[in-house]
Amino acid sequence: MAKGVALVTGGGRRIGAEIVRSLIRADWYVLIHVRSSKDDALELLADEQTHSAEQPAGEVLVADLSTDEGLADLIEGAKRVISEQNAQGLGVLVHNASIYTTKDYESVSLEELRLNIRIHLEVPFLLTQGLTAQLKTGSGCVIGMIDTSLGRAWDGLSHYTSTKAGLRQLMMNLAGDLAPDVRVNCVAPGAVLAADWEAEHFASVIERVPLGRGGAPEDVAKAVMFLTESAYLSGQVINVDGGWSVAP
Repeated sequence: MAKGVALVTGGGRRIGAEIVRSLIRADWYVLIHVRSSKDDALELLADEQTHSAEQPAGEVLVADLSTDEGLADLIEGAKRVISEQNAQGLGVLVHNASIYTTKDYESVSLEELRLNIRIHLEVPFLLTQGLTAQLKTGSGCVIGMIDTSLGRAWDGLSHYTSTKAGLRQLMMNLAGDLAPDVRVNCVAPGAVLAADWEAEHFASVIERVPLGRGGAPEDVAKAVMFLTESAYLSGQVINVDGGWSVAP
């Protein structure tokens, strides 16, 4: 194992899967957390095995992070693999798991709000806390996947944007709390991979992006990899948005 163990939550599909691919190709042993996309993650590992010579590329950890039991299982599973691999702690932790749905503010239920808080804030807080010893041993880095909504009002997304803003602030705080042993940063994707329900909104955003086009999952993964390899960066946010965050 050239570099060590990395953990990506929500790593079976979309942007998470591309982050996993990049880490594997950079010689990390990647733990791919999934809830319901186990088959996708296993296929990804099989496809990437050719890039990791004779060593396994990683493994899949299935856990429902909406429950305390699922979160505890993920923490213990990660600790088990780190021990079995004789790794020097945990080198990378990417908080990518997310839920993204639109709903009018007045109709958002307490249950829906709490689920957003759970996945976007409680889980990153508790997962990092549960693996702090391993991160410190591995001189690791933590990366929170936020977005470019900060300071903007987005229709039908108050439950999402507010909790993502909470994740951003958590990462900024942890950059101080875990220093100097662990680096903590954020990546904020912009118009990358539209959800099925937001085609019209996505197109309107593209019109305001200075580069005039949407991004690709590879663009986000490259930013993540830059942060894993930049030993003097902590407490930073990289906006992968084609310049949208500074557009007039």
